Amino acid sequence: MAKKQVNPIDIQVGNRVRIRRMLIGMSQEKLGDMLGLTFQQVQKYEKGVNRIAAGRLFEVARILNVPVDFFYEGVSAAGGVESGGAPVMEFVSSGEGLQLALAFMKIKDIKVRKRMLDLVKSLAEEEEQKS
Repeated sequence: MAKKQVNPIDIQVGNRVRIRRMLIGMSQEKLGDMLGLTFQQVQKYEKGVNRIAAGRLFEVARILNVPVDFFYEGVSAAGGVESGGAPVMEFVSSGEGLQLALAFMKIKDIKVRKRMLDLVKSLAEEEEQKS
């Protein structure tokens, strides 16, 4: 039997659920409890493996305090997912990327932020040179 094809829009919606959940500091388990689901089901939604039904997406939006259309940002009218900003979305939707972004935003001193950016750039350059 052929493996089920994952719909790019389901992946996009799931990524947006994950990003918003993490931004407000909510665990998959907590969201699952509020929806009457297991955290494994929330994981499947976030990965786009399982499609989120309309009523359930409405409830997720209410719990995460965003409008339903938040989950469709980046989806074109033709039904495709726009690739603009895809690497940034991929980064921010990773656990480390989101944590780094949130921590960086807490740094108010411009000079410290610049030094942090310089550090990350130099580490990235070292990685590129190793390859």
